Amino acid sequence: MFSTSIARQLSLAVLGLGSLAATVAAGPPDKPAPTPPQKGVGINIANIDPSVKPCEDFFHYASGNWLKNNPIPAAESRWGSFNELADHNNATLRAILNDAARNAAKAPKGSNMQKVGDFYASAMDSAAIETVGLKYLQPHLSRIAAIKDLSEMQRFLADPKAQAGSVWFGMYVGQDEKISSQYAVQMGQGGLSLPDRDYYLKDDARSKAIRTAYDTYLVNTFKMLGDAESVARTNAAIVQRIETRLAKASKARVDLRDPYANYNKMTLAEANAAYPNLALPLMLKESGLGAAKEVIVGQPDFLKEVSAMLKDEPVADQKQYLRFHLVSSVTAALPKAYGDEAFRFSQTLSGAKKQQPRWKRTLGATDRALGEAFGQLYVDKAFSPAAKTRAKQMIENLRVAYGERIQATDWMSAATKKEALKKLNAFVVKIGYPDKWKNYSTLNISRESYLNNLLAARVWANKEEINHFGKPIDRNEWGMTPPTVNAYYNPPMNEIVFPAGILQPPFYDPKADDAVNYGGIGAVIGHEMTHGFDDQGRQYDSQGNLKDWWTKEDADKFNAKAALVGKQYDAFMPLDSVHVNGKLTMGENLADLGGLTIAYQAFEKTPQAKAQAKIDGFTPEQRFFLAYAQIWRTNARPEYLRQQVQTDPHSPAQFRTNGPLMNMPEFYKAFGCQDGNTMMRAAADRSKIW
Repeated sequence: MFSTSIARQLSLAVLGLGSLAATVAAGPPDKPAPTPPQKGVGINIANIDPSVKPCEDFFHYASGNWLKNNPIPAAESRWGSFNELADHNNATLRAILNDAARNAAKAPKGSNMQKVGDFYASAMDSAAIETVGLKYLQPHLSRIAAIKDLSEMQRFLADPKAQAGSVWFGMYVGQDEKISSQYAVQMGQGGLSLPDRDYYLKDDARSKAIRTAYDTYLVNTFKMLGDAESVARTNAAIVQRIETRLAKASKARVDLRDPYANYNKMTLAEANAAYPNLALPLMLKESGLGAAKEVIVGQPDFLKEVSAMLKDEPVADQKQYLRFHLVSSVTAALPKAYGDEAFRFSQTLSGAKKQQPRWKRTLGATDRALGEAFGQLYVDKAFSPAAKTRAKQMIENLRVAYGERIQATDWMSAATKKEALKKLNAFVVKIGYPDKWKNYSTLNISRESYLNNLLAARVWANKEEINHFGKPIDRNEWGMTPPTVNAYYNPPMNEIVFPAGILQPPFYDPKADDAVNYGGIGAVIGHEMTHGFDDQGRQYDSQGNLKDWWTKEDADKFNAKAALVGKQYDAFMPLDSVHVNGKLTMGENLADLGGLTIAYQAFEKTPQAKAQAKIDGFTPEQRFFLAYAQIWRTNARPEYLRQQVQTDPHSPAQFRTNGPLMNMPEFYKAFGCQDGNTMMRAAADRSKIW
């Protein structure tokens, strides 16, 4: 029942999929200039579409030819630089996995090589999966079928080894956001299959079509489990009804962005009285958390509804809900027909034309299940200690630039500036991979059953999380695996984290000039730093505590500036009549603008910026902005864009490029933009925070 997810606490900057092998940054600006870079490295000028004016639409100017020449592959819902990097990275990862699978039998039992190899091999053995059918799933289905009443349902939900996927609500152990030096038991909304509550509640044609497709998926899944047509339709309706009731009780995504509203600490006695049918004392005891005296509840009204549902929804109906969630959570380990059915439904949401190849899906599953065991094998081959050292240098250059920007603000008082600098200087930086790897010694993996391996990894991860309770905060823990092409800021840890996967082209290229690297990975670093000062992150102090450290006047000024950014993005339309949600995407938009601003300031101190020599006919500043644009080049299907706008806190790629630049006089100057150009906002409409 526990949901493993450090990511619940993270403000993640989505930078895609993939990986990188490198080094970062020019040295500090007072050092001699490095050897001049090879002409044109890091930016492919052929990707530029000269028919588009840079001051009218920089996204299509910088990447227009790339967009024309790189259609979305049939198995993808979008295609961009993140995907290209992921594909490059996957070649390395796939070779590691094939090697591990071949040599697992020779490797010491219990070693990372053995576990990774046997996990991957069991997942790739589709013939064996077809042969065994539901053999290994049946005990779990039978256990659900045996539940007779509320008491037995409570005992099932309390058992950390019981399997039903993500049902009813989320429960996990994570940092107490107001006492960041302690772990706490946390509870929040969950239990839905569709991407968001609104998919169940809206009556527009697309939402109805998705619910119809979901119903088909439900019916066909129940039929494959052996239900007669009429029974399958009845059970599908039950699942939709239960999930719709959960959706109605769920908070909207914008409301979930308020950390204070989602922090409700209760004594165990208070929580048990408020949600009597959850049997919290039993759940905590069975999970090894019997010593917990308090819980932090994210959405109290939602849990009240769940408590009521457990009592008044027929147990027979609840079992159909559990049954489907179990099956849908392990589709990859079941016969091919189950995966095909799930993919047919997912096409309605993503627009993908064909399913990902099995090896690619299995690679992702291995990364999720054995991320740091797999990750150790990856960094041994693809990431050097020197790369880590050079990345840290660039981060420190950005930290200096951020401090200068804070000091120079004309809207922030001295008292708030002091606290902001304190927080900036307290940022913990993690680069590449953990200093201390997870220990998988208690996780048993074999070639007998992919399903058993998946479930064993799930139980292991839950136990690993639960075991944090009552112990000092594990500051070595990572929320992403080393091959991940992404980065994040974690507010309660006050840390910025950059996996090895993102430290390679186009984000960072050791052969390229400073403009390319500061416009790429520099903007990413600045983005994550700015998350510490966006509309959510700014509410946490230097120690990671949810605590107001702003003067009221300064907070009001910040909110007014942030509201202007929200208004700007509300006006963006990726599709006809589909608008970006400026409130949902607020934190990421602020981080994009702040990150690019800080990266530019740091870049201007480099020898390249001071020398002002052109490369491929472009000034250093122009190359900086071109490098920024190339990391967001993306083609996306309409279905993907619609889902992104509805559920994702990140704006579509086109606006992650143009949105920040439309607020930057430095960009106007670099490309000679004039009043009246689309990319040049009127002075009164520009946003400048840092």
